[in-house]
Amino acid sequence: MTFYDSQRRSTRRHFLASSMMRGGPLALACMIAEHANGEPKKPQMGTHGFDLKPKTPPIAPRATAMISMFMQGGPSQIDLLDPKPLLNKMHLQKFPGKIKYDNAAQASSKIFGSPWKFKKYGEHGTDVSELLPHFSTITDDALVIRSMQTGVNNHGQSIHAMNGGRPLKGRPALGSWLTYALGAESQSLPAYIAMTDPQGLPVEGVLNWSNGWLPSLFQGTVIRPVEPRILNLQPPPHLDGEIQENYLAMLASLNKRHAQRRAGEHELQARIANYELAERMQFAADEATDLSRESKTMHEMYGINQPETKEFGERCLIARRLIERGVRFVQLFTKNQYWDHHGAIVKGLPASCRKIDKPAAALVKDLKQRGLLDTTVVHWGGEMGRLPVIQNEANIGRDHNTDGFSMWVAGGGFRAGIYGATDEFGHHAVADTVNHFDYHATLLHLFGIDAEHLTYEQNGREQTLIDGQPAKVIEGLLA
Repeated sequence: MTFYDSQRRSTRRHFLASSMMRGGPLALACMIAEHANGEPKKPQMGTHGFDLKPKTPPIAPRATAMISMFMQGGPSQIDLLDPKPLLNKMHLQKFPGKIKYDNAAQASSKIFGSPWKFKKYGEHGTDVSELLPHFSTITDDALVIRSMQTGVNNHGQSIHAMNGGRPLKGRPALGSWLTYALGAESQSLPAYIAMTDPQGLPVEGVLNWSNGWLPSLFQGTVIRPVEPRILNLQPPPHLDGEIQENYLAMLASLNKRHAQRRAGEHELQARIANYELAERMQFAADEATDLSRESKTMHEMYGINQPETKEFGERCLIARRLIERGVRFVQLFTKNQYWDHHGAIVKGLPASCRKIDKPAAALVKDLKQRGLLDTTVVHWGGEMGRLPVIQNEANIGRDHNTDGFSMWVAGGGFRAGIYGATDEFGHHAVADTVNHFDYHATLLHLFGIDAEHLTYEQNGREQTLIDGQPAKVIEGLLA
């Protein structure tokens, strides 16, 4: 080593040491000042360890739980909840404006008037089609939103917009965000439950209840429409009882030691918590899904004694039992494309309505009589509506419409009546438009959460449900 090298290294050491002496007090002062400034602007809604224990939201909530009935495929708003007399006057005439088709090959410009009659019901004069006779009995508790928009005409993208905030795959579902923020009142049942149709999964399958990049603890747990409703929950007979108890006690000890050595690995903690929850569910889940504990009157109310409504009625009744027992979010799905009536709508739409109408109305009535509706949001709707013109003239149906469709909500701080409007043909929202991100911001507000403040850091970026979209709380939707 030369004298020059030695002097250069000595000088560098001296410089670094003196820099540390100068910068240390400055850094300390900055840290003290940062703490002195009080709470950060965006309070963290989750916890560093991630669990499902109940959490108090920053704002006093009006809603504490939610049941979403997701009608995958796109119910026709102009045949169910948004009557347009002009369509019937101009039936089979040429549509006078531009139409945004999804399936141009089968497109037509001929107007198709609704084959079904409408009447006004309740103190708000809510228009309801003859296809929904049971919904007509709960209009004083329900708000029909006629001006929904996602703006993306394909099923998958619109599903992701309605259920995950953006028309993109891989994002956490709404139920994951709510349980990440608030946990659940029950520690023996999952916070977030997805209930599937016996005839198959909806479009996008398991992505509908995915946790995305949130910890796996916040993924939806599937309750199947047939027994066993939760797979792999019960141990085989030769391991039941004391054998299993001893095994789980040893496993808990090993997991605790393993986690203590890896305190920063949140996904590991979430996985351990999931296994512990599965143990507690062995007793609680069977009880919650056992409909033999419900009265004959209750079975009749939900239509469980009738073939057409039995299956969906069972799921609606289980959903109420789950919410009663502290589950935060339950979502019921219809099968793949069940409401996607590109053809045969005159036969297909009445069949779809018969399956769900009575159970859905019963759910609202049941929650109300138990004092749960005030704090439970009930949602009914799909990812899109339908167009006012004929698709497939040989077998008449309606194409997709995401520029102005209807859904209804009840309870949890939503008001009753009608909100928003589409044009005279039911094609575009023209008054009080509700984009999917506005709906999400309003929904989170009812749960006591500011949508911009519910964040999760992923790859160095603060992620939110609304993801930078110009979302607003729509006061006109609130009671």
